[in-house]
Amino acid sequence: MPHLYNSEDLKERRRSLRRSQTEAERKLWGVLRGKRMNGVKFFRQYGIGAYILDFYCPAFRLAIEVDGSQHIDSDSDAVRTAYLREQNIMVIRFWNNDVLRNLEGVYEKVREAIADLTPPNLPL
Repeated sequence: MPHLYNSEDLKERRRSLRRSQTEAERKLWGVLRGKRMNGVKFFRQYGIGAYILDFYCPAFRLAIEVDGSQHIDSDSDAVRTAYLREQNIMVIRFWNNDVLRNLEGVYEKVREAIADLTPPNLPL
């Protein structure tokens, strides 16, 4: 029996999310894809447990979420973030408007986060 996170329904949901990215997600993916962020590999719509992350870098265990106004004071986001932190995954959240209006600032915050993290597969 396949795990929930590897079910066909969840795989199809990830594919669907990739096809229907928001404008902010497309814009951020443009600077993250193809190891454009300091040679670091990111994936989009990546599954962790029962959750689908907007962007994820396994080497640094870094999740990036791009949220719209529906996420203001979201209890489900707090539960999701707590679960990811239990998995030793750092979560950075940006508002859609931040990405659309200040992509350079968003890029810099992600770059700083990567600089502050040590990949788990490297000695300290």
